[in-house]
Amino acid sequence: MPNGVRFNEKLPDISKSLELHARAARLMPAGTQTLAKGATQYVKGVAPLFVDRGKGARIWDVDGNEYLDYNMGIGPLSLGYAYDRVDDAIRRQLEKGITFSLVHPLEVEVAELVSAVVPGAECVRFSKTGCDVTTAAVRLARAYTGRKKVAACGYHGWHDWYIAVTDRNRGIPAETRALTRTFTYNDLASAEAVIDDETACVILEPMLFEAPRGRFLQELKDLCGRRGALLVFDEMWTGFRFALGGAQELFDVKADLATFSKAVANGMPLSVLTGRRDVMELLDKEVFFFTTFGGEALSLAAARETILEMQQKHVPAVLEARGGKLRDGINAVAAELGIEYVRCIGRGARSLLALGAGAGDGLLAKSLLQQELVRRGILWTGMHALSFSHTDADVEYTLEAYRGALTVIRDAVAAGTVRESLKGSPMEPVFRTQTGTPVKR
Repeated sequence: MPNGVRFNEKLPDISKSLELHARAARLMPAGTQTLAKGATQYVKGVAPLFVDRGKGARIWDVDGNEYLDYNMGIGPLSLGYAYDRVDDAIRRQLEKGITFSLVHPLEVEVAELVSAVVPGAECVRFSKTGCDVTTAAVRLARAYTGRKKVAACGYHGWHDWYIAVTDRNRGIPAETRALTRTFTYNDLASAEAVIDDETACVILEPMLFEAPRGRFLQELKDLCGRRGALLVFDEMWTGFRFALGGAQELFDVKADLATFSKAVANGMPLSVLTGRRDVMELLDKEVFFFTTFGGEALSLAAARETILEMQQKHVPAVLEARGGKLRDGINAVAAELGIEYVRCIGRGARSLLALGAGAGDGLLAKSLLQQELVRRGILWTGMHALSFSHTDADVEYTLEAYRGALTVIRDAVAAGTVRESLKGSPMEPVFRTQTGTPVKR
């Protein structure tokens, strides 16, 4: 009988997953199109690798095992898998067509919706992936300012201008690498050190798991103004999740340009570029940013219903409240168990389980924790990306599962048997370094 969302004495049978992975390895470098979903992010031989279906907050792998999912497609499933209102809209549009030879009215309707809820969205353009629109924002900033350099903080996609700062930068000319510099979040001095009169834009994720301290975002905006650079918010995670209007609404700081994806269309591929009219209007004639599938109608139909559902059911507030119970509950469980090196941080809508130095090898301890959560029917790679389909009962069960899994971690760390307790090979980091600084995943 396949494993379910309960304590399972045995780890799941993942025979079909392993067979598919072997086939993938022969044809697909890295075995996946999305690294965060790939085999390196899971304990090899223990965790599932291939999914068959999903509904609500749960997925079933190809071997029939059921899991309560906290990755949710690495963020896009803001409402949940196979969400009826969204899927019904996709089906209705599918009967009419997907991609056309003329502009579809949905392009206008969804642009109007986005402009109504996102602060500063005087103009709106669509594409398919997050890195499409972050790269478009950088190109726009360079065109508007006549400058070349970029100051970045956070992760912004695979395109040359950003990925050059990581250790996966082969194939990128040295001249391109020299144009991007990085700074540290919540450290205005580090930003001041890299933003100069050759900087076209400053792009950052306005919040990951650490909240902006004091007036950091406003002070960064003021610094950009003084130095003549545009401020760009990469709102892939914050947009339509932390608040309907993203970090600009939540923290009351308006960027010159802002980019969105993930939560906006509940799993359909859509990204959004918004910003000041005087900057965005360069896209009319002077800056080229066009793509065949930018106006693809299924994704726009999904986005329309996702945004309306979020408005009508106050989804960001629900995610924050329910996820806050999970975050605070995990911290309470860790305290009760006397585990000082475990801390859950971030907002309710998206939190991270952080392991401190007391855990020893953090990646080994994280791998063991993943193994024990998998045993209890929970799919997890470090964060909790809640969807509207996660219930209070799901949160209560998850806290019970954490109690059991963290007890295993505590005992293994104390006995020095973390590696021996692991039934497979540990997880791997996505990046080893990012401008010389280890990346915490």
